[in-house]
Amino acid sequence: MKIIGISLLIMVCLMGFSFGLDYLQGYDLNTTIRNAVSPFQVMDAAEVIVLFSFVLTIMGELFHYFYKKRKGNLIPNKKRA
Repeated sequence: MKIIGISLLIMVCLMGFSFGLDYLQGYDLNTTIRNAVSPFQVMDAAEVIVLFSFVLTIMGELFHYFYKKRKGNLIPNKKRA
């Protein structure tokens, strides 16, 4: 969970830096958003599939971990003989 949080924090900081630089160069808000999203617009179909499979794999692992952790917490501890 920490890795995802740190990754998102770095992404937000870099996108904010990109917005700031575009703003200092005199671009309007619409152009700065288009510049931030443009790497996803030029991706081929294979690259999009790899990106989504990577994201789905990470999300699947997280849901599996939380489900396993929650299931373990709901079952009362049995006394061992």
